[in-house]
Amino acid sequence: MTIAPNPTERTTAPVFPGPDLAAFERARSVVAEVVQPTPLEHSRILEQQIGSPVWLKCENLQRTGSYKIRGAYHRMSRLSDEEKARGVVAASAGNHAQGVALAARELGIAATIFMPIGVALPKLQATRGYGAEVVLRGHTVEEPLRAAAEFAESTGAVFIHPFDHHDVVAGQGTVGLEILDEVPDLDTLVVPIGGGGLISGVASAVKQKAATLGRTVRIVGVQAANAPAYAVSMQAGALTEVAVTPTIADGIAVSRPGALNFAIVQEAVDEVVTVSDDDTARALLMLLERAKQVVEPAGAVSVAALLTGQVRDAGTTVAILSGGNIDPLMMNRVISHGLASTERYLKLRIPLPDRPGQLARTAQIVAEANANVVEVLHTRHGNGLQISQVELELHIETRGPDHAVEVLEHLRAAGYEPRMDF
Repeated sequence: MTIAPNPTERTTAPVFPGPDLAAFERARSVVAEVVQPTPLEHSRILEQQIGSPVWLKCENLQRTGSYKIRGAYHRMSRLSDEEKARGVVAASAGNHAQGVALAARELGIAATIFMPIGVALPKLQATRGYGAEVVLRGHTVEEPLRAAAEFAESTGAVFIHPFDHHDVVAGQGTVGLEILDEVPDLDTLVVPIGGGGLISGVASAVKQKAATLGRTVRIVGVQAANAPAYAVSMQAGALTEVAVTPTIADGIAVSRPGALNFAIVQEAVDEVVTVSDDDTARALLMLLERAKQVVEPAGAVSVAALLTGQVRDAGTTVAILSGGNIDPLMMNRVISHGLASTERYLKLRIPLPDRPGQLARTAQIVAEANANVVEVLHTRHGNGLQISQVELELHIETRGPDHAVEVLEHLRAAGYEPRMDF
């Protein structure tokens, strides 16, 4: 799905809502106190995919594991002494929590973070490790948000919004300035979108800075197909809340864009595309295997858009890897999903005559096709089985789609009727 707001050519430097270029430059000097510029890594496999040079901006290697520390630190550094003394409060299931916790520690501010009860253990431990007081509340992000708002009202603590604030946008935009420093001939920038803090900051900063260099840069935003708040809002021309359905890219599963963020995105972003969970799983697997980058699903959607061919005629391209905070248990699930979606992991159901030797014969056929059986389930209770049949469930590792077809052909040639189980 692609939504474009019909951009027009500009003959003068663009003017967007929110921070101007001077504000982004000031923010850069502030966040330099706590962040390090992250590397840009050339990707040959993605270059082959789109036919143009591709670089990966590795914010997954940033302190706290994501770009969020930039906006949180910049926002909190601009609080008055009186506000700092009151402390800060935030609500998050992960990256924003860690960014606020570390920024608070660096600035000497007391921080209380509300997180859902089921938050991944590594994120919970990291947030506490940075010194924040963590309160577990509810089972969705909405409940911690309400609790944080109530806490702010009752204690006077300053609520730190994850994306919808001028100072947060300015901090996140520093990613874009770093990219232009290293890739001054940038043509296309591909950016994950959740609430919009990153893309609004980066798009505004890059387009304003590029104009001073006599260049134009195309900005493409990427959302999870199951949480397309910006795609829908751009099409409607107004802020629109969507129903979010489950997605592995939970870090960008936001039901409604930020008001300031959306105003900037309408003016500064050229396209918004969406990717499926299968697309994202394949991208995460590719990044792990070929780029040696550990990236969370939300941080890999930019690469998913490139792999699915949704960014065409891109020229010199940078894709932002926005975060790397993935729970090992989730990583195991996503890798398995990615292997299955690329047909490197087959799950087959095969009805067999209920007589000795059939299991061994089936395994031999798979081995003769140079595939590896990793799991077997043998049952007499499958639906549709005749009384003289059993059902064999095989989990098989293959080398990819062509090899998977070869395995199926070997089984069929031997008289079996394997069915793919998705």
